[in-house]
Amino acid sequence: MALIVQKYGGTSVGSPERIKNVALRVAKWKKLGHQLVIVVSAMSGETNRLVALSKEVQANPDPRELDVVLSTGEQVTIGLLAMALKDIGVEAKSYTGGQVKVLTDSAFTKARILDIDEAAMRADLEAGAVVVVAGFQGVDEAGNITTLGRGGSDTTGVALAAALKADECQIYTDVDGVYTTDPRIVPEARRLDTITFEEMLEMASLGSKVLQIRSVEFAGKYKVKLRVLSSLGDPREEEGPGTLITLEEPNSMEQPIISGIAFSRDEAKLTVLGVPDKPGIAYQILGPIAEANVDVDMIIQNVGSDGSTDFSFTVGRGDYAKALAILEKVKDSIKARGITADNKICKVSAVGVGMRSHPGIASQMFRSLAEEGINIQMISTSEIKISVVVDEKYLELAVRVLHKAFGLD
Repeated sequence: MALIVQKYGGTSVGSPERIKNVALRVAKWKKLGHQLVIVVSAMSGETNRLVALSKEVQANPDPRELDVVLSTGEQVTIGLLAMALKDIGVEAKSYTGGQVKVLTDSAFTKARILDIDEAAMRADLEAGAVVVVAGFQGVDEAGNITTLGRGGSDTTGVALAAALKADECQIYTDVDGVYTTDPRIVPEARRLDTITFEEMLEMASLGSKVLQIRSVEFAGKYKVKLRVLSSLGDPREEEGPGTLITLEEPNSMEQPIISGIAFSRDEAKLTVLGVPDKPGIAYQILGPIAEANVDVDMIIQNVGSDGSTDFSFTVGRGDYAKALAILEKVKDSIKARGITADNKICKVSAVGVGMRSHPGIASQMFRSLAEEGINIQMISTSEIKISVVVDEKYLELAVRVLHKAFGLD
């Protein structure tokens, strides 16, 4: 018998019928003798509906009150799932984040988990009940309802697994595991049996939508065994193995050097032209950007022979207009010749722990892109990834070319 935490996302609980399917799946695991804690998101589209509703009342909703509204989405789902389980003879009890309690800081709409009181959950598990917990939410020291921000339900699942010292945390989504790339772009993409936390972190940060980066970081920190599975098949049929995310690096001789090709369309590039090449210029450019809470990704500085430098960096496309406006304001004070901007770019990345011990990965990547006439605008590397910025129109071609070049088809 194992203690398992299962997390079901909005698509998995998107309708009463799907909630009943989740109940059948949970009942199957329960019948095998496992203790189960189930974490659920709001029904698909519900959080967006609640945000829109709040904005109809207040253009810029008060963060504390917005969290009160947003937390109701998961509260509905836990009640419905507990009912569905009871209806098929499985004893269940639902908990909001505050009832557990999931203690957070007071950063409304993006709170961080500080502690979890697992006593009530353990008592219910020992009594033979399935525990159903609302993801995405908690309470602060003052008892205020808080929400955890993007990917919050995944984070709740991993945090509960860590607190309970669960044998495994299973993340159920609308795909049956982590793939070498998006199968909608490359039909030959393969499901990975295993992937390391390092690789999954890179994939998540580079655009892979299977898991949120925050939950992967949490799982790696607390050594929580993660598995990605699909909730959309017939719950009465045998499940596939999914993808196991592990701390151990593969040692198979046949393990590919590159595990996957990740990409992000949500990119924009800004270049400050001809600023003086002197100490502090990078801060003068990026300081105001950081103060505006805009995240910067890739950075390149090209020093000219005339004592000036061009400074390029990328931001999320949603911050493009804000970042451009900031640069226009500081342009004169930093003595820039001009500013260029492009919000029609994308980032494509090759990820794999195997590149640590295999030289020549970068040259192979660049050659493959060059043979297809794809120009590289920016390059960024880490120990286990190489990212390039290219024109957005080449995204799908670049992904297909690299997927084939590294033997992932």
